[in-house]
Amino acid sequence: MNLTITPGAEKFIRQMVRFNGGENYGFRLSVTAGGCSGLASEFTVEAEPKTGDSVVVKDGIRLFLTAESRLLLDGVTIDFVDTPTKTGLSFIDPKAAPCGCSSAGVASIDIASIARN
Repeated sequence: MNLTITPGAEKFIRQMVRFNGGENYGFRLSVTAGGCSGLASEFTVEAEPKTGDSVVVKDGIRLFLTAESRLLLDGVTIDFVDTPTKTGLSFIDPKAAPCGCSSAGVASIDIASIARN
């Protein structure tokens, strides 16, 4: 799978896993078509993948991904942004068509969407 995780996103994901479960847990990322950049997403920290999830290990991080998520994330860079107006993961998809807004090709997840198990 062609997926890039920036150092900032890696740090964020590792912190979420450590604080919400422990080093043996995984980061479940569910991505669907939608949103301004063409991607909408949710994430949780899980002990085990759910039925139908695949485990993708990237840079030592266990990602639990649905089949749709794997297809949509192929070629995408996952980054972490922390600005006065938004904090969370961003998905930079070179395949996304510009939408006319200032964040073409980037979908953000609000930090408030973090689910605690």
